[in-house]
Amino acid sequence: MPPTDNQGSFLNRISIRRNQVVSMDVNHEQELEELELFQKHVSDRFLQLLPPQSPLPSSTGEETDVVDTPERLLSIAWFRKLLDVYLCCESEFKAVLIIGRDATHFSKPPLDRLLPDHLDRTVKALDICNAITHGIELIRHWQRLAQIAVDALEQRPIVEGHVRRAKRALNTLLTSMTTDDKEQNVHPGKLAERMWSISRRGGGGSAPPTVNHNRRISDNSPTIITLVSRSLSSSFTKSWSASKQIQAMCANLVAPRGGDSTGLSLPVYLMSSVLVFVMWTLVAAVPCQERVGSGTHIQLPRHLVWTHPMILLQEKIGEECKKKEKKGTVGLLAEIQVIEKVAQSLVEFAEGFEFPVGGEKADEVAAQVMELVEICRKLEVGLGPLQLQVRELFHRMVRSRAEVLDVMDVVGKINTNVLY
Repeated sequence: MPPTDNQGSFLNRISIRRNQVVSMDVNHEQELEELELFQKHVSDRFLQLLPPQSPLPSSTGEETDVVDTPERLLSIAWFRKLLDVYLCCESEFKAVLIIGRDATHFSKPPLDRLLPDHLDRTVKALDICNAITHGIELIRHWQRLAQIAVDALEQRPIVEGHVRRAKRALNTLLTSMTTDDKEQNVHPGKLAERMWSISRRGGGGSAPPTVNHNRRISDNSPTIITLVSRSLSSSFTKSWSASKQIQAMCANLVAPRGGDSTGLSLPVYLMSSVLVFVMWTLVAAVPCQERVGSGTHIQLPRHLVWTHPMILLQEKIGEECKKKEKKGTVGLLAEIQVIEKVAQSLVEFAEGFEFPVGGEKADEVAAQVMELVEICRKLEVGLGPLQLQVRELFHRMVRSRAEVLDVMDVVGKINTNVLY
């Protein structure tokens, strides 16, 4: 019996439905492939940050060798590489999250909760960038003091006047390094003029201003311009704490489970973890207001491939934090660790100085001065580009936040009930 028109219509609907299912399967497979590739890229980038000859634990429990890297852990060169890694991860994250996606996904659980949490962490990270800028300016001050000592001790012969001048500069440097963290970065004047972050509203509370995630904020918006202008005339309040900012960023940072672990929740969690890790590392290394206590580890699951190099880095940096865990400790940046060590040794020389200096002692002092010269050179060459990268990081986060808010605005308009 030939098919009737109704039968033909029914078969056509079946065929269309089958094509839709196939299309959904293809899209789902493509999404899984993108997520897997994103995780691999993040893992590979952080793998390059590991110190030379560091073993990398694999998901099977075995250890694999990592590629040697010339940058010393926690050095300026290493931090410049770390910030490059973050910027690369952030660009790929936006591509995975936004490009070709149905915007309505952002209004459904769990993204409707995870995205605002991520944007909150971004705002806190902007303030940390602010504090890091202060810290870099403080390191510049230490570099100038070290250079004064170098200029004095390079004179030949070394006489008492040269030694006194070097001792004064080095004592000032060491005193600044051991000052209570609350006072280290509260500098009016020139340092305040270099601030570009979002400043606090009103009083001295440690919490950042409330953020309306349904409101679009871009680089050129009046809100950002007003906040940036306001920040140029004021510094952090004394109650602001870098360590508390890190702790707040870690709140609710939980790995997705079940079906969420294969959806868009995973890249949001991944990027939040990378953001917290980068900020935690910067706070640990660069002198910041109230940074003591920031050595708490970020809880990262070991079953995800991209967490392995981050966990190993965190453990190594945590070991350095424990060595220097004391009130008012200097940051873990490799260059300022060397300055502190050499400055203490040269102060001891100055306190026991007798003219003329013996040949063996003169050689020892000359070697220490040369070490200080090399560190001053590294600071002179590296601090400027590092500060520019922190600035770029700041503005990139502002732009990315605005782009996500744009998508959320679209979702809000779609979900708005239209009255007829």
